[in-house]
Amino acid sequence: MMLMTMASSCTNPLLPVFTSTVAAALSPTDANHTATTTCTNFKRVKIEERTRRRRRRWGVSSSGNQTVVEAPATTPSSSSPPAGKSPSSEVVRNFYGGINGRDLASVEELIAHNCVYEDLIFSRPFVGRKAILEFFQKFIDSISMDLQFVIDDISEEDTSALGVTWHLEWKGKPFPFSKGCSFYRLELVNGKRQIIYGRDSVEPAIKPGEVALVAIKGVTWLLQRFPQLADQL
Repeated sequence: MMLMTMASSCTNPLLPVFTSTVAAALSPTDANHTATTTCTNFKRVKIEERTRRRRRRWGVSSSGNQTVVEAPATTPSSSSPPAGKSPSSEVVRNFYGGINGRDLASVEELIAHNCVYEDLIFSRPFVGRKAILEFFQKFIDSISMDLQFVIDDISEEDTSALGVTWHLEWKGKPFPFSKGCSFYRLELVNGKRQIIYGRDSVEPAIKPGEVALVAIKGVTWLLQRFPQLADQL
């Protein structure tokens, strides 16, 4: 009875059968000693095997009296940006940060040479990095450092196109009629993600409300009556 109780305490289901078979040929005293020794040895083997697995998992290696432990290798997440390439959202954030800091030198490398930038309060787009930087230089020269862009929301996915909503603040307080939304398209140019197209739409100071719908209806009626007017749009 003592033999079977001690054998059953081991975790290996085959061990009690093996121990009982061996113990049948031994005296009661030898049988008890055999069961105890077998169970103890089995537990030691399991502990040693578990330790070896941990050492392999963590890359433990011994050299003299020193033990070196290396963390297990990890596989980069598929959602992580490739090494050396910033997400599009980071490029755009840096763009606004450069404007806020009046640091056009940092903005220059974020804009492609053939970039096209549309600010819808102007009749024509700005074409090329030089023209865009000249526009922002005039913008910076005409406002105070106290006026800053604040991003309200931005597309965080690492794609080639994203949208941004923003507003201006004066010394931390919202500036009137300064809400806007922007669209940016980016491409990899010589290994760097750069803005190749941008469009800004800013909140109008005069808000016509439903009057705008009346105006659109009137223009639509004229185009339907006089289709040749469409050539002048």
